[in-house]
Parts: sequence; structure tokens; C-alpha cells
Amino acid sequence: QVQLVESGGGLVQAGSSLRLSCAAAGRTLPSYFLGWFRQAPGKEREFVAGIGYASDTTYYAESVKGRLTISRDNAKNTVYLQLNSLKPEDTAVYYCAADQNRQFRLAPKWGQGTQVTVSS
Repeated sequence: QVQLVESGGGLVQAGSSLRLSCAAAGRTLPSYFLGWFRQAPGKEREFVAGIGYASDTTYYAESVKGRLTISRDNAKNTVYLQLNSLKPEDTAVYYCAADQNRQFRLAPKWGQGTQVTVSS
């Protein structure tokens, strides 16, 4: 059973940067797609970024392209999300996800989430 634990969220000003981390316990992740989703107040959870097994494939939501970067370190069983040029509309709870399906529709595992709040 995979357990995911996010960290790195916080309260920052617009234009700032944050780096979120998600560490996995219980099972190694190299065979999984890893990703980040977010959920803003009153909105549905939305996909943000995903990364393939060997970091050779990354894909992003159009709304975050150029500002967010996903990466992974399989030796540390960890996935990261670098958030740059943050905007107030990036305020949300950010969740990491692991699945053997690229679109996270097979049997995704979720972390508990980490809050990111961007003030204007």
C-alpha cells in the first residue's frame, strides 16, 4: 500500500516561489506515474502536472505551463512541484497522486494535501 505525504505549502505573496514535496512510504514508486492536483475553495479538484516513470515525460495543465515544474527522484521516492511567479488564483490545497495510469484514472493513491495561499 502506497502512502503519500505532501509538504512545503504555505502563505506567500504574489510573485513568490514555493517547492512542494511528496514522499511515498510503503512501496517504491518508480513504476508509477506521479502527479499533482489542486482544489481551490468551492471548485473541483483539477489536474496540474504529471510525470512518467523515468522522468522522460512531463505534462501540464495549460493554465500552469511555464510557471510550474514537476520532477521526481526515484531514489528518494519523492516527487516535487516547483511553483514560480505565484498568483492569487494558485491558492488551493495541492495533492500529490500516484497511479499506473497516465491520467490517474485506474486506482490513484492520494496524499492528504498541503495548503498553498497566495496573497495579492
